[in-house]
Amino acid sequence: MLGLADAYYDSLAPELRSCLTEYYRVSDMHNYDELLRALGYFTHRYGKLDRIDSQNEYWLETEAKLRTDFNIFGIRLDQIGKIKSKMAMKQVFREAGFKPARGRVCRTERELKDFIAEVGYPVVAKPDIGVGAARTFKIGTETELKQYLAEKPPADYIVEEFISAQIVTFDGLADANGEVVFSSSLRYSRGVMEVVNEDSDIYYYIPREIEPVVVQAGIATLRAFNVKERFFHFEYFLTDAGDTVPLEVNMRPPGGLTLDMFNYAFDFDCYRAWAEMLTTGSAQKLGERSYSVIYVGRKDHIAYLLSHEQVLHDYGAPLVQHERISGVFAPAIGNYGYILRNPDLKPLLEAARSIQSRANNN
Repeated sequence: MLGLADAYYDSLAPELRSCLTEYYRVSDMHNYDELLRALGYFTHRYGKLDRIDSQNEYWLETEAKLRTDFNIFGIRLDQIGKIKSKMAMKQVFREAGFKPARGRVCRTERELKDFIAEVGYPVVAKPDIGVGAARTFKIGTETELKQYLAEKPPADYIVEEFISAQIVTFDGLADANGEVVFSSSLRYSRGVMEVVNEDSDIYYYIPREIEPVVVQAGIATLRAFNVKERFFHFEYFLTDAGDTVPLEVNMRPPGGLTLDMFNYAFDFDCYRAWAEMLTTGSAQKLGERSYSVIYVGRKDHIAYLLSHEQVLHDYGAPLVQHERISGVFAPAIGNYGYILRNPDLKPLLEAARSIQSRANNN
């Protein structure tokens, strides 16, 4: 097990250091020549590298370049486009028989107005290549259109028709044959885009049962994108009519503390399952989830009815984990997070609403 990063070795967690055979530090992870030299050194010392992975969407293209240059199994440069560009994803979805939301990369004001004339207000604009809901815009009026044009960062943005439906996910781990080792699904109290834009809070949960239509869509997506030996995080709209409309794919685990939520739902160790799958090509397949699990986020600037100490006191039994959240995730899921589990979902939803109740009742 070899480590490569720009962090100083002494700053790594002791648990991580104890797992590494060797660690190579570069001064800048964006300097590709340094990464080439690092992998060249590892290859010279240990022989051909079997796998390279970061579990982080930001580095997908860098990983693909390194896999291509060193002939390593996994996603390479000729495959990276369809899992980075949301517009390219739509084409794969259509070829697989899905009907994704209508969308277009609009580079000029005229293109944007023509698209809005075609689908009508509101529309959603987001980076064609990007992670999360940061700098995502919902445009419902001419005033908001002008604001978007004034504030839009200098990058390609895809503009999509707005679909009013629940967002659900199909998440899990695929083995070397593309078969599901375990699967899960997330449900959100509100849209992540709204939470980020309004600087509000969110809770989301893993139900014990997943609708068959969501499982069917997830398996079809795995096949369409040829997902193997990877965690995956697929997003869909689930309409009132029971249809799934694909939103996007992410070739990584869900963010935040969701991997921990997997562990609590199945009462297992997903990290060990990933390691077994990586080293042997397969892992024990899991079906039934023993618990419903909920994540409840709170933000520092919001005055809550219950103090942190009251939350710990009132929910001691179902509360299985709580911790401060890394700054990069905080705009979406809060500055502090609580994970609770119970065989039944109802008391978890009641706890989430109580934990997020405002002191001023707003």
